[in-house]
Amino acid sequence: MHPRRTSDDPARTREFEAYVAGAGGRLLHTATLLTAEARNDNPRARHLVTLALAHTYACWDRLHGEDPYDHTRQDLAARYARGAWHRHGGLLRSRSRPTGPLAALTPQERLVLVIRLYEGVDGDRTAALLGLPVERVRTIFNRAMATVLSPARRPAPAVSGVKAVPS
Repeated sequence: MHPRRTSDDPARTREFEAYVAGAGGRLLHTATLLTAEARNDNPRARHLVTLALAHTYACWDRLHGEDPYDHTRQDLAARYARGAWHRHGGLLRSRSRPTGPLAALTPQERLVLVIRLYEGVDGDRTAALLGLPVERVRTIFNRAMATVLSPARRPAPAVSGVKAVPS
């Protein structure tokens, strides 16, 4: 029988700190993309990563060869989904106004796009992670890509100091 490791185990702490040093930046970038916050002003993303890493640390001894990054990413995605979406009239809507490069996407579209493109998770694993059918994930991904690649046109800026031409 193995002795129970305590939270003040220095080897466990060093191992986890090494993991965070290697994965923390990427996890924060992922969370920032999910929340659509600005890169230098991302309190929601930082909070999500902190909670996901705390959960991973709490489970550290039970991972038994499981990829800690995959575990943290799953927790991060679940926390984002629970915090960013709420049911209102059967639709998923964001609670706050995103401002980042993926701001035009819905929270669900951002989640699928970030997991698929930035994290490199295939469609089947993304579907399993989110508890959605593979076809639904594919549809969401395609819609998100279309939105990102063909953003809505903005109105032309107003020109000041120009008189209207009489007709």
